[in-house]
Amino acid sequence: MGLWIRSILEAKRDGGLLAGPDIIRFIDGVVSGSVSRPQAAAFLSAVFIHGMTAEETVALTLAMRDSGVVLSWPGLTGPFVDKHSTGGVGDKVSLVLAPLWAELGRKVPMISGRGLGHTGGTLDKLEAIPGFSTDLPTARLQEILAEVGCFICGQTDDLAPADRILYALRNETCTVPSIPLITASILSKKLAEGIDELVMDVKWGTGAFMKQRADAEALGASLKAVGEGAGVATRVVLSDMNQPLGEAVGNALEVTEAIRCLQGDGPSDLSALVCALIGDSRAAEVLSSGAAYERFAHMVTAQGGDLRAPLRGAGCETEPLCAARAGVITRCDALEVGQAAFALGSGRARAEQDIHPGVGVTVHHKTGAVVQAGEPLVTITHAGHGLEAARALLAGAVVVGDG
Repeated sequence: MGLWIRSILEAKRDGGLLAGPDIIRFIDGVVSGSVSRPQAAAFLSAVFIHGMTAEETVALTLAMRDSGVVLSWPGLTGPFVDKHSTGGVGDKVSLVLAPLWAELGRKVPMISGRGLGHTGGTLDKLEAIPGFSTDLPTARLQEILAEVGCFICGQTDDLAPADRILYALRNETCTVPSIPLITASILSKKLAEGIDELVMDVKWGTGAFMKQRADAEALGASLKAVGEGAGVATRVVLSDMNQPLGEAVGNALEVTEAIRCLQGDGPSDLSALVCALIGDSRAAEVLSSGAAYERFAHMVTAQGGDLRAPLRGAGCETEPLCAARAGVITRCDALEVGQAAFALGSGRARAEQDIHPGVGVTVHHKTGAVVQAGEPLVTITHAGHGLEAARALLAGAVVVGDG
């Protein structure tokens, strides 16, 4: 083992602080292979145990960002902005927010991911639109950003490659729930987009990664401190994920709901969160006018999609689950609704798995709503797979009581 890597590992093992150049050298070694997997695993474990200061986390974030290509947008006038969500159930915010932001005069180079487990992915939702491409060369993204004002695409192999290596290793070493490592992972990819401003939607509740609000607050504080320390204006919004966001959970279902929202007819909780994240007093009026839908349609066309064609996965069967009694909804659990949609085939357990774009769950009533006996609580959209499991999960997820 080289003396330099030994000194880094020993310092972090003993709870010491690392200088910026040492962190840069470590990340360079991770990407080049001169730092071995066991050495990288030891580093992650030491950070998990001892944490990092804000200054160390800024250095780690920037080193991971600079491990690959950092995008720039020559000839375009900003500000360039983006948003990141820590993941939830029914979270189709990006599909509404990007075109609305662009309608308000911002440039939105949004790089998003795929779903894993019960949480949905923005790219999976958009790929329910026939022909929509999430894999485009940088030159084409530059053109779309100039023409439309926004795009939503996937991460390329040369964008923050250090994060891809360390993310997989964090999963293997059970070091995922480390706030400095989460912060560096999220921000290294976002800062590589060449943005000036970033809004973080940090979710908490049963359907979120952070179950407790206090943990979400701690992550939000870290993201804000490190984002601003790296030179990007960063704002944090905490949002409740104890219930699904909106009504639709499932890829094509969520695209349809996002379009409704863009046309001024979306669920109130979805519209409210989009406007809170944008933070512009004009957002609600522009959203209700339907003007942002035309921007969304322009983006879809520019990325090869066809909104005139039926969404992928069309032709599924539907089945309502109805209230056995009159009363008040006392529980509408986001995690179990998300797991039901997953059981139907809307999500994946491993990155290489296929999903069914058409299946999912529509939630008709949430906590506090008054319902009558026989009234539909949820509707299952299915292709014959996982129906029994989904029924069982939803029977416990949405509960009617006395209030």
